[in-house]
Amino acid sequence: MHISEYENYQEKKDHGSPTFPYTTYLCSIPLDFSSVPLHWHEEMEIIYIKKGKGQVMVDLEAYSVSAGTLVLILPGQLHSIQQFEDSSMEYENIIFHPDILLSKKGDDCSNDFLLPLFTNMISLPTCITPELENYHKIAACIDQADEICKTYPKAFQFAIKSQLFSFFYLLFSTCADMANMPKNKRSLDKMKQIIKYIECNYMEKITIADVASEIGVSPSHFMKYFKNTMGTSFIDYLNEYRLSMASRLLLSSDVSILDIANEAGFDNLSYFNRLFKKRFGITPSNYRKSR
Repeated sequence: MHISEYENYQEKKDHGSPTFPYTTYLCSIPLDFSSVPLHWHEEMEIIYIKKGKGQVMVDLEAYSVSAGTLVLILPGQLHSIQQFEDSSMEYENIIFHPDILLSKKGDDCSNDFLLPLFTNMISLPTCITPELENYHKIAACIDQADEICKTYPKAFQFAIKSQLFSFFYLLFSTCADMANMPKNKRSLDKMKQIIKYIECNYMEKITIADVASEIGVSPSHFMKYFKNTMGTSFIDYLNEYRLSMASRLLLSSDVSILDIANEAGFDNLSYFNRLFKKRFGITPSNYRKSR
């Protein structure tokens, strides 16, 4: 998979056609890439685990996932995908804009269910597992949508919409809860702003003062907030993000390692090589040869 197919959804890629934004990707960790860094976008996303197991983080909460699990990502939710220990994981991404389900003039489906869901007034399970009531019917909606996408028959858009509406009907009718606004919403919004800044600027020199200024706090406050929220220092997180981008470029291009290091935001090749080997256990050149 090319780096642009998974990087910065909200910035760089449309999904499906402009008039019917619905598409799917088949992915594998670590075969395609080692991880998907924390990011967010305005589309809805369903991560459908096909084989193996891994870890998905949604709004800074970690979930262990395995074959059969569907993970529901709402517009604007922070999320990432990680390898679990030495396990591999094959999964499908179903990505679509909520506009294909929302009525422009407003109707009961939009006003009573979907819009309250997007504003945290109603909650649905983040992870849909085989233990959940009606799981097989819920998963069958996505399976059927996948079958439709194999051939894209005439008027397939109606069929895709019908499966999505059935999917949400089953969820809303069996496992929806009225919910209060999350207590950490302000913190999540601040973190989304930081992640957005990293996504747009990771290839450039970034200082703690730069990011602190972006969210309007002092550098010391920012460092404490980031460490308490993410469980790691900002510099370590930034290096991890850059290494993830570099690892994808190593697999998807023939560009020199020096150029890849520079493109990923490292201006010192020996420092890049040292961090890369510490993270992946092998040098960048051997990483490229081993895949």
